[in-house]
Amino acid sequence: MRILRVTQKTYPEVKGGASYHTHALSRDQTKMGHDVTLLTIRQDSSLPHIEERDGYTVVRFDSFCSPLGNHISLGLAQYLQNADNFDVIHAHSHLYFATNLAAVKRHLGHTPLAITNHGLFSQNAPEWVFKLYLQTVGRWTFNQADQIFCYTEEDKCRVRDLGVRSPIAVVSNGIDTERFTTDGAESESIDADGPVVLFVGRFVEGKRPQLAVEAFAKVTESKPDAELYLCGEGPLREALEHRAAELGVREGVTFLGQVPYEEMPSVYRSADVLVLPSRAEGVPRTIMEALSSGVPVVSSDLPQVRSAFGEAVAYVGSGDGTLFGDRLSSVLDRSTVGFLDSAFQWKQTVEETTAALQRIALS
Repeated sequence: MRILRVTQKTYPEVKGGASYHTHALSRDQTKMGHDVTLLTIRQDSSLPHIEERDGYTVVRFDSFCSPLGNHISLGLAQYLQNADNFDVIHAHSHLYFATNLAAVKRHLGHTPLAITNHGLFSQNAPEWVFKLYLQTVGRWTFNQADQIFCYTEEDKCRVRDLGVRSPIAVVSNGIDTERFTTDGAESESIDADGPVVLFVGRFVEGKRPQLAVEAFAKVTESKPDAELYLCGEGPLREALEHRAAELGVREGVTFLGQVPYEEMPSVYRSADVLVLPSRAEGVPRTIMEALSSGVPVVSSDLPQVRSAFGEAVAYVGSGDGTLFGDRLSSVLDRSTVGFLDSAFQWKQTVEETTAALQRIALS
């Protein structure tokens, strides 16, 4: 099967759960004997236009503008227009212009299209913008697909509620549970005598990293030797440093930057709790990775997160740093860890996704 994977960003140029998903899926489908081309936006001008890596082909195009972090590329549009020699197109995230273009390609052509919903709402746009988008362009984009993938039944219902008619398959996201384990070395980058609170994610409004800093400040009231480590980068970095200084906890906050995926198991093993205060999420790999590594999780109480992880995660139903801090302190005092369900296996994710792509390619 010849697969064209369409994604705005991919690993290792961009760190993150969705970008790693597109890379690992392409890599592993190639190992299964499929011919995979990944079409994406060039994030660094030094990167080649075409590159062979891990068995699959990466084709990059430059963008000429990026409204709300959404790259628009004429080169990518022209490539899709002429991409008639693939058995199936698999686009990732309905929120990106690249996926809108893939939907146009399906509307005008014959190549089957699948779309993976990595999270219904944007981390970059204001809430009213993406609500309007979902009721218009987003719904139209979904409705061009021959197959939609959602991670949970909750997300499937939410997509249906938008008026989407396309077939939807629930395929759980997964991780390599042989890599993320309680056994192994801890990170040399984390050197703390007290409890370690960990944040993993982009420094953007939707991830609400400022709540992690505010929650940590609350934790230090009862645990003055606690430390906060933040993995990631983004436009809020300077504001986070300023907020930590305002709260008097700057010395206890360490910015690790973008940590290579291969090093993340040791980072998790060094932590005592993971905090995920996001405004919106799909089914975060960070939660799966933490639980698989024996690290408890405190998360925003989001319906799709709760439906995926149940009582394995501690939840906070408010975007209030003090409440997050109280919950973190409570979890640190208990030192209990939830259980990662066996359904969250990356091998299963790849097999079920590939089987669905083969079905629409042959239909």
